[in-house]
Parts: sequence; structure tokens; C-alpha cells
Amino acid sequence: MTPSPTAAEALAPAAPALSARARWTIVGLLATALFINYVDRGAVPTAAHLIQDEIGLSPRQLGLLFSAFFWSYSLLQIPVGWVAERYGAQRVLAAGLAIWACATMLVGLAHSFAALLALRLLLGIGESAGFPSVSKLLTLVVPVRDLGTANGIVAFAYLSGPAVGAYCGGLIMVEFGWRAAFWVFGAASLLWLLPWSQVRLPRSAVAQSTTGGPPLRALLRQPSLWGTSLGLFSTNYGFYFMLTWLPYYVVRERGFSTGEMASLAGSSYVVNALSALLAGVCVDRLARAGHANLAYKAVMVVAHAGTVACMLCIALGSQPWAVGAIFLYQVLTGISSPGAFAMSQILAGPTASARWVGIQNCCGNFAGVIAPALTGLLVERSQHFTGAFVVAAAVSVLGLIGWVWMVPRLAPLPWALPAGRPPRERVVHSAA
Repeated sequence: MTPSPTAAEALAPAAPALSARARWTIVGLLATALFINYVDRGAVPTAAHLIQDEIGLSPRQLGLLFSAFFWSYSLLQIPVGWVAERYGAQRVLAAGLAIWACATMLVGLAHSFAALLALRLLLGIGESAGFPSVSKLLTLVVPVRDLGTANGIVAFAYLSGPAVGAYCGGLIMVEFGWRAAFWVFGAASLLWLLPWSQVRLPRSAVAQSTTGGPPLRALLRQPSLWGTSLGLFSTNYGFYFMLTWLPYYVVRERGFSTGEMASLAGSSYVVNALSALLAGVCVDRLARAGHANLAYKAVMVVAHAGTVACMLCIALGSQPWAVGAIFLYQVLTGISSPGAFAMSQILAGPTASARWVGIQNCCGNFAGVIAPALTGLLVERSQHFTGAFVVAAAVSVLGLIGWVWMVPRLAPLPWALPAGRPPRERVVHSAA
């Protein structure tokens, strides 16, 4: 006997008719795209101390390089979300990947701060297509009941990116120099375009992909949009601070070698990714039992409160305690990752998810602009990282306000259609 649909499933538009194999193949390719996204964006932080030694960069210049990626990446999130909904997320994602792969390869040819800065900006332009396009495609092909698992798989992939980038990149750098790592990563990224060119979405998905949803003003009036945006800013501040500065921190302040740094950073990112995958599956089980609001928000409370403690421990603890806190922080960030986008996808639905995530990512990724540059400034002035970790702990408190208080109830929003537009037929997915 098929159980009755949950309230969330009854309100949410159905995913198009796809076989389970086709649906999860698409999810796998989307996950792979964001895995590549994070490998490529993390390559410069992994090579930071080597680039600094060869080109002669100051900590402040390194902070600007880490931050520059997010200048273009953040500002383009909103227009890219609109383009993905207007012209098709499938094509936008492919174009973005081609741009960021080429930018990665070109870093291996750079010999000045100005060239590196320009290529970090170009990388941000290409990678801005990632999350709006992926969120749009997930809401088109995955039923609400499976969004936690799908986002867990995607989070596992993109959180594995820093692990592979740090570990494999570190090994390539030790053997062949830092420039070779960028050539290898960029060229390998382009291979993804081959299987993606064979993906064919159902006609219903293509039609829905390019059909306009609620007007922008309706999106901007939603308190939940600004709640998820503040929550993502808080989450991203700690994440990007650790992603961009952790390799440098453990080498310069904790005395690790390049090989030890690669092993520590890589293994901690693996823990992060595995935590995300497990959390996505567990949250889906609770959501199917009718507890989606409680499940997603409880995870966010644990993650942000725990992050405060981890940052302070890394800053003030002895080396064993600091290493332990690094790994615990990665667990906490991992469990919050599926909800960071699944919550938005549930609230926005297929017609608005790309623009919602574009706005959310624009606000949330300004943390990537601020955190690396501010950290570089603090480190240059104080010659240690204590102040930077204390700031990251304080920012984490904001996530509790955004995810929990400003999102009153996690459920699909009933968007009003513009005048003259006929409503689409909605099909209810029952729980499996």
C-alpha cells in the first residue's frame, strides 16, 4: 500500500518523468561538476606558500588573491541565476565550466601578482554558474522527498574537492612544482563536458526550465530568502576562512611540512564530505516522517554552535587540541551542507530555485570576499592567527539567526503567478 504524500510533497511541483537510473546519473554528473569546481578554486590556497616564495607576495597580497575569486563570483550569482532560468541551466553550467577550467590552466603560466589576480577574477566568473545551475536542475529532476539525499551527494562531491585538491595537488607540487598542478587540474576539468553533452532532459523539464516563475519583487519580499542568505554568509565565512588559509596556517604557524599539510588538509576534507553524505540521507528520513522543519533546523543549530567552540579551540589550544578541533569543525560543516541548499530548493521550488540560490549565493559568498582579505590583514598586523579565529567564531553566531529565526517554517512557498499565466498541472509524488 502506498503511503499518503507528505505536506511538502503535496505542495511541491513534481520532478519530470525520469527513470531512477537517469535521475541519479544526472545527480552524479552535477555532483562531479561541483567537485571539479572546488578542486579548481582550492588550488591557489594549496600552493600559496610556494607561490609566495617564488613571486614574493606578502600575506596581504595572498589575502587579496584568495578574496579576488569571490569578487566576481559573488556579484555574478544573481544575473547567472536569471540567465539559467531564462536560457537553460544545462547550457549555462557547461559554459561556466569551460571558462573556469581554462582559467585554472592559465594560472600555471602566471609570473606576477597582477596576472594571478586577473585569473582569480576569471575563475570566479566561470564558477558563478555552478550552484544556481545545479540547484535549478536538481529541482527539475529530483522529487522533494529525495532532495536531502541528492544534496548530500552533491555536498559530498564538492566537499571532496578540497581534499583531492590539497592531497593530489600537494603531491604534484612536491614532485613537479606548483605550476604543473594547475595544468593537470584545468585539463582534467574539461573532460566533464564529454558526458554532459550526452545528457538529454525530458521535454517537460526543458519547458519548465525556461518558464518564468514569480517576479523578482516577490522573491525579495520573502523573509526566508534573507534568512537563508544570512545563514549561508555565516556558514561560508568559516568555511572559506578555513579553505583558503588552513594550508598556510598549519605550515607557517603550526610548523607542518608541505607533505604533512597536504595529508592533514586532505583527510579533514574527506571527513567533511562523508559527514555531508550521511547527513543528507538521515535528514531525508526524518523529512519523510513529517519532521523536515525540525530536522534541517536542528542540524544548523548544532553546526553553528559547535563551530564557535571549534574556532576558539584552534586559536587557543595546544597542537593536538587544535588538530582535533579542525576535524570536528569539518564534521559540523559537513552535516550543515545539504540543508544549505535543500532548504532553499524546498522553499523556492523549480520555478524560482535558480534565482533564489543566485541571490542567496551572492549574499553568502561575500563572506569569501571578506574572510580571506580580513584574515590576511589581521595576520600581517599581528603575525599570528588568533584574532582571525575569534572573528570566525563570532560570525558563526549569525547563522543561528538566519537559518532558525528568519526561516519561520520550512515548506514550499505558494508563489502567485503573474496575471495571464495559466497554472501548471501539479503531480503529487507519494513517498517510496
